[in-house]
Amino acid sequence: MTKFHISSQFDAGAIEVLSLADPQDIQLNIRRDNASEFAQWFYFCLHGAAGVPVRLRFLNAGQSAYPKGWEGYRVAYSDDHQNWFRADTVYDGQVMTVDFTPEINSVYFAYFEPYSHERHLDLIGSAASSEHVALERLGSTLDGRDMSLLQITHAHSAMPLTQKKKVWLIARQHPGESMAEWFVEGFLERLLDDADPVARVLLDNCVFYVVPNMNPDGAVRGNLRTNAVGANLNREWATPSLEKSPEVYWVRQKMLEVGVDLCLDAHGDEGLPYNFVVGTDETPGYSPRIAALEEAFKASWQAASPDFQTEHGYPRGKLGKANMTVATNWIGQQFDCLAFTIEMPFKDNANLPDLHVGWNGERSKRLGASVLQPVLAVLERLRG
Repeated sequence: MTKFHISSQFDAGAIEVLSLADPQDIQLNIRRDNASEFAQWFYFCLHGAAGVPVRLRFLNAGQSAYPKGWEGYRVAYSDDHQNWFRADTVYDGQVMTVDFTPEINSVYFAYFEPYSHERHLDLIGSAASSEHVALERLGSTLDGRDMSLLQITHAHSAMPLTQKKKVWLIARQHPGESMAEWFVEGFLERLLDDADPVARVLLDNCVFYVVPNMNPDGAVRGNLRTNAVGANLNREWATPSLEKSPEVYWVRQKMLEVGVDLCLDAHGDEGLPYNFVVGTDETPGYSPRIAALEEAFKASWQAASPDFQTEHGYPRGKLGKANMTVATNWIGQQFDCLAFTIEMPFKDNANLPDLHVGWNGERSKRLGASVLQPVLAVLERLRG
């Protein structure tokens, strides 16, 4: 009997083990989302291989949802389940291979540094302990988890609540994009720092509505893009339903209730090794006012963080050709407001690479903290 074992029966765990007989040819398949064909996320623990050179082969990498995502990609690993690094990885167009010699008997491998449901609950609890935060349970997911909203402002500032700008931040519509919740953690830490002057001005003038995890079911199940019944939440905003996409339904209802002046939707991109944003330039209501706001926001973010850039991103589409089931497009059109999808890399930031860790949770947190500066820069111009 082999002494090696691979486990994935834990929060967000996902892998299919085909063969463990030969440590130099451990054969794996990337598992599909539980109710859809999307396959890209993996997360597992290799046991019993301390000091043994192993070769991990992901045989179906070429048939994954985004095979281009493996080009230039390096697998994330951790010896202690806390600190994550990158391992040399080779992709030949079909099979992805990792040669690795574990130093201890239990090593975790993942597509990206995970953000656990326990950490999610800790984040909610920590934020809710602030005097600036009101925690609201919007409703239930299909698996019965809480859809949690953080409402954040200076309740006793001179400006009446009704006159404050409504700023939304949502994250992890696609649950495997765990960098998005790391981004939220960094955002919240700075926003709730009473010694930060930018945060103080923003809380005096804004009400922030933050949903740290739009898709907790998919996150716990180890899905890349879908919820418990296979719905891609970022294609549900036109007509969400309690039967298929309650996560979007509850958040959308709250937006219609309180309004939106600015919305940021945090994501990760499998292929592009850059941080960038996608606006609403394809929506029917796109206007010179929104275009000017977009440019001011992006220029300020570039000044605030060298990790953000505008040269690389998705090609601009044609006016009126937007997919209105996408959150940013629906929100921007519905509220005639500035709305961005934020994309971060699964790989690294090619402009500021770190071969040791790649793009990771900590760097995502720092980018999240830096976005307060462009919010402040456009604050007075958010309403037409």
